[in-house]
Amino acid sequence: MRKCCLPLDISRREFGLQTAVSIGAMALAGVKPSNLRADENGSEFSLNYILGSPMYGTAPLDEVLGEAAKIGAQTIDIWPRNHANHREQMDQLGFENVQDLLEKHDVQLGVITRYDLGPQRIHSEIPVLSRFGGKLLVCGAGMSAGDTEKERVQNFLKRLRPQLVEAEKHNVTIGIENHAGTLLSSPDSLRYFADHIESEHVGLALAPYHLPQDPQMIGDLIEHFASKLVFFQAWQHGMGCAKKLPKKEELLQLPGRGPLDFCPIIAALRRINYQGWTEIFMHPVPRGIPILPKTAEVTAEINRARSYLETCL
Repeated sequence: MRKCCLPLDISRREFGLQTAVSIGAMALAGVKPSNLRADENGSEFSLNYILGSPMYGTAPLDEVLGEAAKIGAQTIDIWPRNHANHREQMDQLGFENVQDLLEKHDVQLGVITRYDLGPQRIHSEIPVLSRFGGKLLVCGAGMSAGDTEKERVQNFLKRLRPQLVEAEKHNVTIGIENHAGTLLSSPDSLRYFADHIESEHVGLALAPYHLPQDPQMIGDLIEHFASKLVFFQAWQHGMGCAKKLPKKEELLQLPGRGPLDFCPIIAALRRINYQGWTEIFMHPVPRGIPILPKTAEVTAEINRARSYLETCL
């Protein structure tokens, strides 16, 4: 039997999410509910949003750049196939023309994500990122040799030293994402990673999707990494992204859609005064298509998630 205090056509959880999104929409519109952002000391903390190009599939780069300001972002994270083709579009357009497009839309290229290259083959991409003033190159960890998880993490960081020399030369940071089936897949492996980082030019690109959906545990990991956390994907597991699902179920990967409570996670980001980028993210099935058919729909869905995250502040 439905609770009488709720509208008849929505569940209690949906009502809560709609209320949260409504408050978040007030924040996005410049209406600031009391104590929405201020902590006990009255200091301000906000999320620094970045636009992830795969959210728009293979839409023209010019069109995607035009959406950045609409989601409160001044920077873009460029991906190649098979998740998007905007890195390939850069080569096709020519870097001078890409720079013109960035200036046209007042957007900076902040991140290039290259899982296809892996950590051992990113040398050639670091100068490209630096050429546009970008600061973060994201890739996966792959696997590493060793008898224990700790030893494998230590060996991985040793093998990464040549890449870190190149990164330091160009004032670029390498963000290693935690990913299922790789070296950095468990909470313990992430803690070992944090404890053995010695360079300022490498850190964690955190993807909550690939971790147990425990907000307190994720928050604890964020605090463990502190300044070594260099990228945050606002992305939850929901019902996964390995097989085709009805769109409503696929969208459960987004903040405010699925069951993961992001408020303890955002609170942890606040406690470490996280200054890196936050990317609202999900994977569609198949890869390479936009998360929704129309560009305007994608932007609206990102803003729906952003409204929810703003309530967590």
